[in-house]
Amino acid sequence: MGLNYSERIPNNVNLSGDRRLMRALEIWQPHFLEWWKEMGPEGFQAADVYLRTATSVDAKGWATFGYLKMPDYRWGIFLAEANPDERIAFGEHKGEPLWREIPGEYRGVLRRLIVTQGDTEPASVEQQRHLGATCPSLYDLRNLFQVNVEEGRHLWAMVYLLHAYFGRDGREEAEALLGRRSGSGDNPRILGAFNERTPDWLSYFMFAHFTDRDGKYQLASLAESGFDPLARTCRFMLTEEAHHLFVGESGIGRVIERTCQLMNAHDTDSVGLFGGIDLAIIQRYLNFHYSISLDLFGSELSTNAANYFSAGLKGRYREDDWRDDHQLIGATRTVLKPEGSVIVESTQPALVALNETLRDSYVADCERALARWNKIIGAANIDFALKLPHRGFHRAIGQFSGVNVTPKGEIVSAQGWESRRDQWLPTSADKQLVADLMRPVLKPGEFASWIAPPVRGINHQPLDFEYVADLPQV
Repeated sequence: MGLNYSERIPNNVNLSGDRRLMRALEIWQPHFLEWWKEMGPEGFQAADVYLRTATSVDAKGWATFGYLKMPDYRWGIFLAEANPDERIAFGEHKGEPLWREIPGEYRGVLRRLIVTQGDTEPASVEQQRHLGATCPSLYDLRNLFQVNVEEGRHLWAMVYLLHAYFGRDGREEAEALLGRRSGSGDNPRILGAFNERTPDWLSYFMFAHFTDRDGKYQLASLAESGFDPLARTCRFMLTEEAHHLFVGESGIGRVIERTCQLMNAHDTDSVGLFGGIDLAIIQRYLNFHYSISLDLFGSELSTNAANYFSAGLKGRYREDDWRDDHQLIGATRTVLKPEGSVIVESTQPALVALNETLRDSYVADCERALARWNKIIGAANIDFALKLPHRGFHRAIGQFSGVNVTPKGEIVSAQGWESRRDQWLPTSADKQLVADLMRPVLKPGEFASWIAPPVRGINHQPLDFEYVADLPQV
């Protein structure tokens, strides 16, 4: 039987009017569900979850709340509303009409961009599949599952583009997205950060804040694309990505708040014995997740990034806000690089330094969140401040790859770095302490000892609302 596309897959791309596309998705959808049941949230497939579902892009249909079992979620396909007057805003094609179909000369590059973005979506679901068993509350469990199903919808968004515009190549790439596995030695995910383990909820909140925040900037730059279907797809994805970032930032803030409460109650910096996570451990987790997320932007100097921009395929963050020619002809900027035992500024063409320009926007965003977390610490009258490490710290990609840079931005010897590594990155003892705290709290309105309750519930519901019902025995 064919799918009822208006019911099963809500969309605004006229799926029912394209029989070839309908057939392709009819073939792909069972494979997606097999992947979801195998690699989605383990042990909770039959639970009833209070989820938000997008059924249209307008205000009435964007966020419909209700109980669903996750395999029954309606993974829709949505593009932001078209602007018939919009033109390509940057690059060599600046001022030309947007492309409704793919220009032949950019077919391979666009496919690579879409596949790389698409691969991150199922990867994060796989990384987080075991977290439900150690949830700190039903509120947090529901938020995890909301993120998971939306990552699944983002996969659908990229797969739609592959099926609709890339023919057989697109169908093969869509299948491959379900074949790779996060952390696999044989067939890993494309980007390194999406092969890291997410073994505990502190790691998850860090991932949602730092790594998903990279996703925000990648989506925002693709939302500027001259290929209109990709741009509009990413614009709608960004509306959902905001929730993922909220989960990360507020989750870390609540961990910090609880730690401060325990520090003041017991007059100690070491709160592990009292069911909390030390601020020093939080700093080390922050250092790790921030640094691997910086790598996701790529090398500081990149001809690929320059070519994407010049071709009109991938712009800067909020391209319209830049006060220049939007082609970067003759423009330069400074880029940090290691030179011997010091880090110096190097003047480079702005066009090849676009990854660093996007990374600048990301770093500034992270600094704003850091200020909010430090405000929590300051309000508790505790003399401690979290810091972002230097952007050369613990890097595996770009000019700082293989260079031993401290969080303060000093270049040291390999021996010097290893001797102080445990001051900067999570230790085995840190990970064990956090792991020991990861015990499920499944009673409505109750929260684990290491995290404070949120300020408010979801969709005007109280904190003791049963956000996940019909729970399995955990």
